[in-house]
Amino acid sequence: MRKLLLRREIVEDEWDYLAEQRPGGSEAVIISLAEWRDNTESWRAWRERLGVRIGPADRVETLAPELARFELIAIEFPGPGEGRGYTQAQLLRTRYGFKGELRAVGAVKRDQLFFMARCGFDSFELAEGEDFEGARKALGTFSATYQPQRRYQESGTNH
Repeated sequence: MRKLLLRREIVEDEWDYLAEQRPGGSEAVIISLAEWRDNTESWRAWRERLGVRIGPADRVETLAPELARFELIAIEFPGPGEGRGYTQAQLLRTRYGFKGELRAVGAVKRDQLFFMARCGFDSFELAEGEDFEGARKALGTFSATYQPQRRYQESGTNH
């Protein structure tokens, strides 16, 4: 089972990606934005927990009317130089009021976590080979910041 860092704790992931879902598996599934677009009505009728994964070029504005349907939004970071996910997270938290789990996925390294958390991420699917304990500690790297931080409510409420 996949591990992740969730609210500063190392936990087993309770979510499955659609491609890896197996009979009798998790009742919490993460689908791609393309899958959502192609089969919106079917996914609206889905009665289990639902998450969506978006890429750097996806516009979060397209999700705004549907945010209440998603308990989790996974934002992809395909490489270390890709920063659009920071903006996507900030927009989801501040402009659209998303209170569910925001997960960073892909090439997520420990030196990014502090900054990702300040943008609203509360869970991290680390890149292969990353040290989870070191990553957990990295969230407390800095004791002071130059920018004010907005406080986000804990996940658990949709939208």
